[in-house]
Amino acid sequence: MTPAAPVRVAVVGLGWAGRSIWLPRLREHPRFAVAAAVDPDPATRATVAAEYPELELLADVAELDSNRFDLAVVAVPNHRHADIAELLLTAGIPVFLEKPVCLSSAEADRLAAAERAGDVTLLAGSAARYRADVSRLYEVAAGLGAIRHVDLAWIRARGIPDAGGWFTRREQSGGGALVDLGWHLLDTLTPLLGSVEFQQVVGTTSDDFVSDGAWAASWRHGEQEAPAGGGDVEDTARGFLVTGDGTSVSLRASWASHEARDLTAINVEGAAGTASLRCTFGFGPNRQDCSSLSVTRIGQTTAVPLPDEPIGTEYRRQLDELPAMLADPASRGRAIAEVRPTIAAIERLYESARSRRSAPQLVRVGR
Repeated sequence: MTPAAPVRVAVVGLGWAGRSIWLPRLREHPRFAVAAAVDPDPATRATVAAEYPELELLADVAELDSNRFDLAVVAVPNHRHADIAELLLTAGIPVFLEKPVCLSSAEADRLAAAERAGDVTLLAGSAARYRADVSRLYEVAAGLGAIRHVDLAWIRARGIPDAGGWFTRREQSGGGALVDLGWHLLDTLTPLLGSVEFQQVVGTTSDDFVSDGAWAASWRHGEQEAPAGGGDVEDTARGFLVTGDGTSVSLRASWASHEARDLTAINVEGAAGTASLRCTFGFGPNRQDCSSLSVTRIGQTTAVPLPDEPIGTEYRRQLDELPAMLADPASRGRAIAEVRPTIAAIERLYESARSRRSAPQLVRVGR
């Protein structure tokens, strides 16, 4: 059998995610050949050129030719996701788009139209689903009967990304911890509940830490002094959502807190038992010692063995799947179908939080 030709890739966006997550993993993966990288900043291109002198570096995605590339991996700032992906898809270049795939339902509509117009496939980043501990949770949850409630939480000790930069400016990021961490949490729901729509959504947000540079994500700045902080997005979002059949979901996404360690927790309550996963998503240094998964039935709790895997393995595992997904006609339209409930929930959570901030405050008057 003749080995399949490597997928020719262009990495679009050479910020932290492009350079730290995608470029090195794509270059070492035998199924991919990184043919070019794109970034509008000359200083960034110069830095990358020094590290990868053989790599073709371009300033604009318009320079990418659909005859030369089988896939564009897009990891640009949030507000450019839909614009860049729309341009590439329309030009006939398949796209793998980092989360958040879009910042509104209207952007989801544009991406769906571009996918059809270019007759190519849009694939979406779903790193959390490719974690070994989350995959094991899905297996266990299949035996819990009808799912009644899911608790989702990602709480960082300190981890405001790019504090004072685009991540904390709503115009460029689309939001704070809810768009960033909350997207990952909501994305884990699809294998549990299917592509559901929420009939009831209530949410609240707060910004107690975002303006203090001491709470910045240290792993994104190395040994450099932490940035000054500031911004107009939330550092914490909380919500409660209910599907049409009465399944409820509670959500908490926090960039910073008073906890000692970062914690990601997913608890699934079913008619026949409950499952609880405690771990740490992402690359933060204040991690749980290890992932743990347990199942409780009729008062008896049993630990479920989990494999130990290096941080970031989920990104490599998703790359393993991409070539087959690109070749499968059934992949066309799937990303947008799964994204729509996620972005709709985020929009409604923000709408609920705004309505509470703008609502008149009742003043209790004594007799």
